[in-house]
Amino acid sequence: MEVKNKPHKQINKVQGTISISGKGTGYVKVLGYEEDPEIDFKHLNTALQGDTVEIILHGKGKSRLTAEVSKIITRAKTRFAGVLEAEDGVFFLKPDDTKMYTDILIPKENLHGAKVGQKVFVEMISWTDASKAPLGKIIKILGRPGDNNTEMYSIAMEKGFDAELPQKVEAEARKIKQDGIKSEDYIGRRDFRKTLTFTIDPSDAKDFDDALSFREINKEEYEIGIHIADVSHYVKIGSALDVEARGRGTSVYLVDRTIPMLPEVLSNDLCSLVPNKDRLTMSAVFVIDKNAQVKTQWFGRTVIHSQKRFTYEGAEESIQKPTAPLHKELSILNNLAKKLTKERFARGAISLDQEEVKFVLDDKGTPIKVIKKERGDSNRLIEEFMLLANKKVAEILSPKKTKGKKDNQQDGSVSIYRVHDLPSKEKMIDLAFFLRSLGHKVTLQNGVIPTYEINKLLTSLAGKNEEDTVQRAVIRSMAKAIYSTKNIGHYGLAFEYYTHFTSPIRRYPDIMIHRLLANYLTGKKVKQEKLWEYEKLAIISSEQEKRASDAERASIKYKQVEYMSKRLGKSFEGVISGVTQWGMYVEEIETKCEGLVRVRDMNDDFYVFNEKKLELVGQKKKKKYRLGGKVKIKVATVDLEKKTIDYVLV
Repeated sequence: MEVKNKPHKQINKVQGTISISGKGTGYVKVLGYEEDPEIDFKHLNTALQGDTVEIILHGKGKSRLTAEVSKIITRAKTRFAGVLEAEDGVFFLKPDDTKMYTDILIPKENLHGAKVGQKVFVEMISWTDASKAPLGKIIKILGRPGDNNTEMYSIAMEKGFDAELPQKVEAEARKIKQDGIKSEDYIGRRDFRKTLTFTIDPSDAKDFDDALSFREINKEEYEIGIHIADVSHYVKIGSALDVEARGRGTSVYLVDRTIPMLPEVLSNDLCSLVPNKDRLTMSAVFVIDKNAQVKTQWFGRTVIHSQKRFTYEGAEESIQKPTAPLHKELSILNNLAKKLTKERFARGAISLDQEEVKFVLDDKGTPIKVIKKERGDSNRLIEEFMLLANKKVAEILSPKKTKGKKDNQQDGSVSIYRVHDLPSKEKMIDLAFFLRSLGHKVTLQNGVIPTYEINKLLTSLAGKNEEDTVQRAVIRSMAKAIYSTKNIGHYGLAFEYYTHFTSPIRRYPDIMIHRLLANYLTGKKVKQEKLWEYEKLAIISSEQEKRASDAERASIKYKQVEYMSKRLGKSFEGVISGVTQWGMYVEEIETKCEGLVRVRDMNDDFYVFNEKKLELVGQKKKKKYRLGGKVKIKVATVDLEKKTIDYVLV
């Protein structure tokens, strides 16, 4: 194996991050290597999923480079949820995490009152010998397995989010709420209390981050204010609230609950832009002409008094119905939003509206119905104006090129961006191959499929079986958007500058941006030596966002499996969402519950996997099963513990 840009010489010890497959084989991502060295189970030497490890390279075997773990440098995760079990008087945790390949022994003195059969949260305290099980201690009793609260908290804790905020954080928030808005808080704020202002949010929303104000200047121009809760006014740097929010990075939205980043007395009350109350805000105010061109812009601290709380459905009705409240204002905003969208796509933005489902739960948290989330003009209206505010704030906070200096020398200011890199050429080649195998013509220009081609394809597939499959393949081929102090632009949105400014109640980077904006407006510069601190916070925020999104997906998956567990033997229509050598993954059309149809259960023929075309082909009858194909399925088995569904073809 050769290291890029280095002489042909075997380096024996290297470091990297380990990923562990379902079969217990490790693969280490090493900088500069084209291929991830493979580590078989007996050479893992206690390494776990995501750990940073040192490995000794064995050299190239028959098929690939192999290695063994020589040292654990840092553990990615030391806390696990699972069920407490016992055998011959020995207590151990059976972890929920499928990537955790060993049980954790719990000495009696570390049980802390937990009983066998309970779901618990355990910290691994030591594991140095791979021939023995790791030792742990119970840090929280979660409850009875299968109970909705227990399972939801278990998912959150497993991803690193405690369902409860520390007492001192709650106490600090209660004191702020008690003080409320003081007379001095109004000083120096631009007053929008007499300007028409309203919020548009989901019907079940409790925290309202953003509001819009609207004023017609004349037939050609409008003043539109995007008002965001002034969280940074209350959450001061270094306070208990700030330290907690910084560590969490984000609120977590599980299927049936929110685990907030900030205490509810702030997130659902004092900071929330509820109707008929004065609220402190940080605002971006634009004068926009009828062609959606920004003529002037203003940023600063404000005070608002929202006159109406719209749900998306209510706003949708107001847009469509001339007799509904604020029809004229919302129609104007909707037309402007459509023009902003059109402009974005003309610049190369990608349209990736994925279909989402929402569960209707009974009072015990059992899913009784699944409904598809509708996305109408009201959703897109809010989205466009939030994108506009985020983009414009990023533009003014970005370092300016300094006159008389070389092009790459800038004024030294610091900011945080929401960046989205270009897709890798390898992934784009794979995507092009996949799309061609489905019969779609696409071209590669400089190794990338042009965005207008992707949009054209997605538009042509609207409402067809393949739509969701292709959407997912496109998303998988993209880089992930992250936070960074280095601006590389946002590929998916086709913006040169972009940040997150509009959701400080639920995202920590937005609070940082509010502080940076306040500094900018008062002429205060963030010193360049603070750059590493902001970069560290950007990395933490990106990691926490990924964990929160994993928790959200896990909670949806749990409810899907639970829903199907009550429908054993029932038949459904499905769409093939994945094809592998061991079978095909099928997504039930209405509920999007994905399960596996195993090759061994396809009894009408002998099926072989064609890796190039990603299809299963029957050897006698030549029947083909490929991505996006429609099939009829029956629920065979469901495993709530492993969160899996097995289907069979009908």
